[in-house]
Amino acid sequence: MARTCDICGKKPITGWNPQSVGMNRKRALRRWLPNLQPMTVTTGGTTKKIQACSRCIRTAQKV
Repeated sequence: MARTCDICGKKPITGWNPQSVGMNRKRALRRWLPNLQPMTVTTGGTTKKIQACSRCIRTAQKV
């Protein structure tokens, strides 16, 4: 299963670990994963389970 939000398409991003700067000359790559949570959505009378990020879940509750 891909770590992607089914609503907005948010995916993991990569970059340098912020704790490996300064006097520490070793650079370490790391991944930041989206906060995906299971959610049930009803569209057109059918209920479907999706993986949504926390921001999309909050927006869906307001609508």
